[in-house]
Amino acid sequence: AMLRLRLLTWDVKDTLLRLRQPVGESYAAEARAHGVQVQPEALSQSFQEAYGAQSRRFPNYGRGQGLSSKQWWVSIVKLTFRLSGVYEDGVLTLMAEKLYRDFCSARNWEVLPGASETLSWCCQRGFRMGVISNFDNRLENILSHCNLRHHFEFVLTSEDVGFAKPDRRIFEKALCLGGVPPEQVAHVGDSYTQDYRAARAVGMHSFLLQAAGEGEEPEVPPEHVLPTLTHLLALIEK
Repeated sequence: AMLRLRLLTWDVKDTLLRLRQPVGESYAAEARAHGVQVQPEALSQSFQEAYGAQSRRFPNYGRGQGLSSKQWWVSIVKLTFRLSGVYEDGVLTLMAEKLYRDFCSARNWEVLPGASETLSWCCQRGFRMGVISNFDNRLENILSHCNLRHHFEFVLTSEDVGFAKPDRRIFEKALCLGGVPPEQVAHVGDSYTQDYRAARAVGMHSFLLQAAGEGEEPEVPPEHVLPTLTHLLALIEK
């Protein structure tokens, strides 16, 4: 039977948008602009380390610990460069501020194949839509720059809400904003834990975006898996 859905909620990173190039490439280019040579691979590795340490110490952009997400990110950028052997404080601050701004623009993000078409199709069919994303408060601007913001009634970020997926409270907030019971809502995302399973835990439907051959999750029935976003259309036709 066709699902009777009224509201669709969407993850963003690696579902609708992705980085145009690896983080290390962006950081290396910024370093070069300041006359500093660092290998992109080294920076990518340092970034993973810095991001992991910061996330463990200050979860969800330091939201509960008095940090702004900008301070949170600036610390990560500086630590990334320090771990790669760049120590000059003035340059670190300039690069961190610039990269924080750059990652808010369409320069560093691109729309995934099929995303714009799928969102337009869903709007034309009369589905209401919103975003549920573990992102900082730059997301509204990023979606606007990438020409996707107009599709959504609301954009919920973990920084704004104070809870990150898979916490049920961020999904409950979306249901509350939408004013729709969970059985009339489907969530679309690329993470089994944070998107697929978390949405189902609050009684929503969900679909897992997963390219063919990417470690299939045994608990996900094939009819809930989207090899591409355009596969969604056949499953939710009104």
